[in-house]
Amino acid sequence: MSTQFPAFKKSFKALTSAMIAAGFTTALFATFPAVAIGATGSNLSAQGQDNLVRPDTLIVDSGLSKQQAREQILAARRYDTFWTNGDEALARSALASDFMDRTLPPGRPQGVECPLIASKGFRAAVPDLHCEVEQMMVVGNRVVSHLRFSGHFTGIFNGVKGKGQSVNFIATDIYRINNGKIVENWHLEDNLTFLQQVGLVAKH
Repeated sequence: MSTQFPAFKKSFKALTSAMIAAGFTTALFATFPAVAIGATGSNLSAQGQDNLVRPDTLIVDSGLSKQQAREQILAARRYDTFWTNGDEALARSALASDFMDRTLPPGRPQGVECPLIASKGFRAAVPDLHCEVEQMMVVGNRVVSHLRFSGHFTGIFNGVKGKGQSVNFIATDIYRINNGKIVENWHLEDNLTFLQQVGLVAKH
């Protein structure tokens, strides 16, 4: 029996559904150095993880074991979901106790408390903050999450009260994961776009 899989551009949900219907837990494309994987959909459902954000596109290194891929994807999804709902328990479950932020902003403490503080400050400015994972790539012991943040500036940021301005900007995080926990993170946010959208920096 021959099976046709969706193209990479298909959504994570559609890819997962197609593979489950075909009786597969992973889609292996031997001619590519990386593969699209949909196994996590059904597996995480069984683990009660349906409330976690799902990447629109998920690419996984074909050299990883299924167990390692699942653990790393789960840690990344927990941490990315923390950014969309502010649940500190999710952040603590995703981060190692010796977590290090390798792009630590000035004045912020190192360790697990760093993202907790950042999230509180961000949500104080944008209470309806939403984080979408547009792409997730899992290679070796790294997970790269390409994120899109959106919401409305109705709170207070740097002493300025929002007027409901729409916020929509991207960010990219690189997680190093060990034993199912994020131990290091390198991240870059499009802060200029955010500051322009909330009216703190003039648009050119």
